[in-house]
Amino acid sequence: MSGNDREAAVRRFMEQAPRPVPPEIHTEAVRRGGRMLRRRTLARRLLWLLLLAAAVAFTVWALTARPWVEPPSDTTPPLTGW
Repeated sequence: MSGNDREAAVRRFMEQAPRPVPPEIHTEAVRRGGRMLRRRTLARRLLWLLLLAAAVAFTVWALTARPWVEPPSDTTPPLTGW
């Protein structure tokens, strides 16, 4: 099938009258769409909660571990010249 034949077939298809849609499809689509929106909202809220928990855990760790402070020396320098 060449490009011109394909284009003509698409034009014929587009010029046809749209086929009727069964009425029960609308209610099913609305039901599924609502469920998808609820799941996305729940997933988004859970991710925000996880991010908040990670930020709180990091803050608590940083305040208790104080990684910016140099740790105390484990050994003392030798005492010579006394």
